[in-house]
Amino acid sequence: MIDQITINRILDAARIEEVVGEFVHLRKRGVNYLGLCPFHDDKTPSFSVSPAKGICKCFSCGKGGNVVHFIMEHEQLSYYEALKWLAKKYHIEVVEKQLSPEELQSKNERESMFVLNEFARDFFKSCLKKAGEGMSIGLKYFLERGLREDTIEKFQLGYAPDERDAFTKNALAKGYQKDFLLKTGLSVADEQGQLFDRYRGRVIFPIHGISGKIRAFGGRILKKDAKAAKYINSPESEIYSKSAELYGIYFARQAIVKQDRCYLVEGYTDVLSLHQSGVENVVASSGTALTKGQIQLIHRFTDNITVLYDGDAAGIKASLRGIDLLLEEGLNVKIVLLPEGEDPDSFARGHSASALLDYLRKSETDFIRFKTEVLLRDAGDDPVRRAKLIEDIVESISLIPNNIIRSEYVKECSRLLDSPELLIQKEVDKKRRKYIERLRQQRGLRESPGTEPAYTPAEPLQQPIPTQADAQKKESTPFSPYDEHERNLMRMIVRYGEQQINLDKNLYPEDFRPTVLEFISMDLENEEIEFQHPVYKLMYKEALAHHKEPHFVAERFFLNHHRAEISLMAGELLSEEYELSKIHSRFQVVVEEKDRLHYLVPQFLEELKWKIVKEELAELRSKLKIAEQNKDESTLRDLLEEIKILQELDKELARSLGERIITP
Repeated sequence: MIDQITINRILDAARIEEVVGEFVHLRKRGVNYLGLCPFHDDKTPSFSVSPAKGICKCFSCGKGGNVVHFIMEHEQLSYYEALKWLAKKYHIEVVEKQLSPEELQSKNERESMFVLNEFARDFFKSCLKKAGEGMSIGLKYFLERGLREDTIEKFQLGYAPDERDAFTKNALAKGYQKDFLLKTGLSVADEQGQLFDRYRGRVIFPIHGISGKIRAFGGRILKKDAKAAKYINSPESEIYSKSAELYGIYFARQAIVKQDRCYLVEGYTDVLSLHQSGVENVVASSGTALTKGQIQLIHRFTDNITVLYDGDAAGIKASLRGIDLLLEEGLNVKIVLLPEGEDPDSFARGHSASALLDYLRKSETDFIRFKTEVLLRDAGDDPVRRAKLIEDIVESISLIPNNIIRSEYVKECSRLLDSPELLIQKEVDKKRRKYIERLRQQRGLRESPGTEPAYTPAEPLQQPIPTQADAQKKESTPFSPYDEHERNLMRMIVRYGEQQINLDKNLYPEDFRPTVLEFISMDLENEEIEFQHPVYKLMYKEALAHHKEPHFVAERFFLNHHRAEISLMAGELLSEEYELSKIHSRFQVVVEEKDRLHYLVPQFLEELKWKIVKEELAELRSKLKIAEQNKDESTLRDLLEEIKILQELDKELARSLGERIITP
């Protein structure tokens, strides 16, 4: 964890227009800058950068925040990785929390393994470009596969000489330890303890993690050897878990976010050829069965995935289980079946970029329809096999967490299989109950029968810190009926929390000069009102805990906060879509928001109270109907009395807010 002092130093040094300007062509407009949004296909400039506030915002797709959030989203990094990215750019030493001896040793070992992998990458790259074996065998193979020099360079492809210990001798001579050579799997020990190279005589595919660090290598043998595996990968280690990595994710992550879709293929060369043909949002499972860890990695960037299959029917059937895992994790799954005899690699090499993209768009079909058609061909008219087919399809549908999508697939399945919808729905419900029961047992839940636990995918790979996409998904869904009013109050706190309000002297004592935060907190405390939105509640608590500190400035405090969800929300609350033109301000007096705090803050507080009263009235009227149906005279009297009190309060608040029509 990076301490707050270091975070402040990074954010003080980082100029947002300078950082954003590395990725977006910006033009000055008034006090701000404007450019095409890098997060969606922007035709007219909608991405605004405010140097004064240190924030950016796209008023079309909604992406934005401070300079850290921009790097998080653009480079697809975690909050702390983005801070380190900025620290490196501005030559700031990152001070992290004090580690225990055990933590320090583990960290040093991991770093040593990453450093060794970088050395190995450079060694293999160098061998590929050297005259002789590297060029005549390794480079020739890549070029014959249709890969361009720039693709080879971008993905850092290499070649390991066909010599027993060429790499190992070189690494030891450079001072790299034998222990780390074995842990990374770059070297292997024979029975006598002598080291030799794992990848000798193979072309090398470095496997990058999400941050760009090399976690492992894949190697393909080029000579015929019946005893040797065609492909080998690095073994599991402290820095590499095969089930949690996807080949190409580092190079695809930005395109996945921008296109809001991920293409999934099987092999290294599939990724390389598609990427070279213009389809950059593509990753590979590297020949392994798809795992939950890999699916969660994709789900960090998009809800939509398209799986590319060649015409091999046996291979398709073997992969269907992996597709069920995608459905279970809540992804929207599409399938593209390539022509017979083609795989993604060959198909990409044989078509222009436009023809390839056109085929992918026109050929994709949803997974349930695809699976039904594949299994129907096998079942034919055999009633037993058709029954098994229905059971198989129903199993897949039952895994889908979204009720509405599940229902739509039931209708589609009924139509495709010419079976009664009611029958299929009944079977889906039965399978769903069994699935939910399994989930309960796995999670140790004890809900009452018939209740379904809220859908929660397995633990994410790297979090506690949420991504910007997570924050925006949460923000788009109201947590309570009071969100809009709570947002107004939190906007006042973030923008003006430390500023004093010049209150009406006829209503308040002359010496009563609270700050915006103090005034809001006194009123909320007096009325026993709490924020319902979890992020607003957290921000309010943080503000109360720190507002008396010397030099507290709310805007800076929230925007530079070490918790990503707080700083991201602050950036959202500080963003303004429109800037007042100089012509407008030249011909009339403009009253700024900060000069109207004495009016706005009390108004926002009363609007929140009025909303609470209306919600409570609605609830009481619902209870009144039930009491009338039950002819419960005692409860009726109590409810009518409560309603009468709230109606009076409703009228009073309406009058105060200047409402012209007051309902009885």
